[in-house]
Amino acid sequence: MRYGYWAPVFGGWLRNVADEREASWENASRLVKRSEALGYDLTLIAELNLNDIKGIEAPALDAWSTAAALAAVTETIELMVAVRPNFHQPALFAKKAANIDRISNGRLALNVVSSWWAKEAESYGLQFDQHDDRYARTTEWLQVLARLWTEKRVDFEGRYYTLKDAIVEPKPTSSPDRPRPVIYAGGESEAAKTLIARHCDAYVMHGDEPEFIAEKIADMKARREAFGLPPMQYGMAGYAIVRDTQAEADRELERITTIPGLADGTPPAGFANFDQWLSGTELERELKIREYSVSNRGLRPGFVGTPETVRERIEAFEAAGLDLLLLQMSPQEEEMERFSAQVMRSD
Repeated sequence: MRYGYWAPVFGGWLRNVADEREASWENASRLVKRSEALGYDLTLIAELNLNDIKGIEAPALDAWSTAAALAAVTETIELMVAVRPNFHQPALFAKKAANIDRISNGRLALNVVSSWWAKEAESYGLQFDQHDDRYARTTEWLQVLARLWTEKRVDFEGRYYTLKDAIVEPKPTSSPDRPRPVIYAGGESEAAKTLIARHCDAYVMHGDEPEFIAEKIADMKARREAFGLPPMQYGMAGYAIVRDTQAEADRELERITTIPGLADGTPPAGFANFDQWLSGTELERELKIREYSVSNRGLRPGFVGTPETVRERIEAFEAAGLDLLLLQMSPQEEEMERFSAQVMRSD
């Protein structure tokens, strides 16, 4: 199993806990540099200009300038940076990403996200396509990127992008095992899964039970084989709480899932929006609260308990075909130290 984690571009990843560390370059760079010594393989640097966790007026670090700076001050960790195609003209992006890859000596990876937040696009004056159009744009964007990174000069005439005699030099670093930066992506719609199987190298999923992850991996393997392409990597988000006893872990779980004001009918505005969004689903209320408290369905995998319990859960996901965990923890530095010492080093 490879171990990755979400870099603290929002300061922290808990919606109900206000006193996590601030979103700052100092905190982010210290944690990422420390994570190399602890043995973490990868950090995911989310790209959102508005803070989706702490509220839209809270600070949020820019993903790409942060990634470039991290590339210069780290040595081994893979930098998986999220990118939304509708926010980046592909030729200019290809140039920028190739340069960061060179700075990092071939450690850049992309997490391609077909944007989901209409409010953010509207706030920044950007195009926001409807669902299938978003994936059509992403497909074309990836086609342009692939050509710019492998061809000397590129002409392209598409629905979304037109290029004439485009040149990107220097190219990203390349090797037989890694001809270009690794491209990760996630999504559960038919359009998303088709795009990922055809154009990406790795499929990343929201947290879930091992049996459901196994089903998703089997489906993507079949799609990949149908395109005649080599095997993919498979990753999943998860929130980890490791304690000496299950009771201690359960108390921490209660702390992070307790929503201020919910009992007296005055929950935060963010929860009201979330509750309305899920009102048409069959999720039980307790599950709704957990989904709100920790993003990306991070509590579903069940990484809550003693080191032995968490290791057993990880083994179940390995058996399902998973090879990368993208972890969230809080307070992040302390919990990453604990997880490394008690779970990773005993793995």
